[in-house]
Amino acid sequence: MFVVNAFLHALQISLFMLWEVLWPLAFGFLLSAMIQTVVSKRAVANALGRPDLKGFVLACGFGAASSSCSYAAVAVARTLFRRGASFVNAIIFEFASTNLVFELGLVLLILLGWQFVAAEFAGGLLMAVILWILFKVTLRQRMVDDAKRQAERGVFGSTHEAHGDMDVSITDGPFLSRLFSGRAFTAISHAFFMDLNALYVDLGLGFLIAGALAAWVPNSWWQAFFLTNHPTLNEFWGPLIGPVISMLSFVCSVGNVPLAVVLWNGGISFGGVISFIFADLIILPILNIYRKYYGGRTALYLLLVSYAAMALAGFLIGGAFQLLGLAPTNHHVTIFETQPSWNYTTFLDIAFLLLMAVMAWRFVTTGGIEMLRAHAHRPQAGANLVRDPVCGMSVDPVAAKEHVEYMGATSYFCSPGCREKFEKDPARYTARIVELAPAVHLGLSHGIGSMPGGEMERQKSAIDPVCGMTVDTDRAEYRSFQKGDTYYFCSAGCKETFDSDPGKYIARPKTEPAH
Repeated sequence: MFVVNAFLHALQISLFMLWEVLWPLAFGFLLSAMIQTVVSKRAVANALGRPDLKGFVLACGFGAASSSCSYAAVAVARTLFRRGASFVNAIIFEFASTNLVFELGLVLLILLGWQFVAAEFAGGLLMAVILWILFKVTLRQRMVDDAKRQAERGVFGSTHEAHGDMDVSITDGPFLSRLFSGRAFTAISHAFFMDLNALYVDLGLGFLIAGALAAWVPNSWWQAFFLTNHPTLNEFWGPLIGPVISMLSFVCSVGNVPLAVVLWNGGISFGGVISFIFADLIILPILNIYRKYYGGRTALYLLLVSYAAMALAGFLIGGAFQLLGLAPTNHHVTIFETQPSWNYTTFLDIAFLLLMAVMAWRFVTTGGIEMLRAHAHRPQAGANLVRDPVCGMSVDPVAAKEHVEYMGATSYFCSPGCREKFEKDPARYTARIVELAPAVHLGLSHGIGSMPGGEMERQKSAIDPVCGMTVDTDRAEYRSFQKGDTYYFCSAGCKETFDSDPGKYIARPKTEPAH
């Protein structure tokens, strides 16, 4: 009976915490979905091409306006990297998307107070600056080249990759009509529930683990662990141990905020809470995804520089708030004692549950369930993926059940919903037309491809004669000129190999289609 009561007590704490933050979570997801509806991922990738100050600022801004799911953020970062964004900007975007987002701030405000919100956003910007400086000082081009080659392999990392690929943005027409049209309502509902689907496990685990720790672990244990009897050591120890606890918790995104509440109640320093929240992108499952996406050496490098930036930012922001007298001193958290009542929280929760029900109806009736099933499908190794012209998701044409012939070309779709949207107005999405040009530059080709929302892009690419990788000729940094022809390379290593014996590679067939 004692065990049953202990479990029920922990579950009660978890559910009461969830009820307190339900409307802020829903509101944050809604704002994020609305922004995703009007901001194209392709536009983001084009804006993040150079690792300069402008690229850094844009990476922070676009990251703050994106989905807060850590797994999706990692997948989007690789997608942006492969589409032309610099590696530095892609990683900065990734960190901004999990630390500078609306829903995180709203949940922190309800559970811990405005000081933590201010420290989270100020510290998030500080951490991004520290990361940028560390990248400038320590990141070598050869590592970026190795990461690029590994990223171009398209190794499967998680089922959230499809969510990262998906682009529901509407890019044609005036801003207000894009945001308040029927198409926008559909896009917002899809982005909302795709984010929720990506995060519900982490959110659930976060609240359940927080409830269990609050109910079962005495504060005296936490206080001893966090050295609360030694205030000076506590200030240093908190930012150092916070990321380690986060890394071992397996919980990321907004889901680690309930755990942060438990740690603060147990005596961790103010800076320690902030560094703990920052560290959702170095949990063990995401480190494994880094290994698959960029290689083991790059994954280890990202762990080391990320930990250094998180710990230093947490320590500095904690110290700054202490000096300014802004850091709270009372570690007692009343949320563990709060029970639902007929107050503004309950009314707002009910209002947002009704809104979610309306969006769920739209989501289900516009092919959302089929899209979720498609997202959960793992592509076969080596599959030649194509892009769904409606939502932007990568689709295996061999396994795709939905396809349409239009203007002599076949378009493949992730779900019946996307196919139906395409069939209603195929000109809006414009099926891909490819015109192969003479092979002057080792497979140089020009293509006009459709983007989600009808946005058109012109592609120019060439085949790296050494490794065979497709290279964007507009962005290629490495080139060689031989007998009047220009050869483009993915990295300095390939260029050096080519220059050492050009005749060995020039003899290869020149005409290859761009992908």
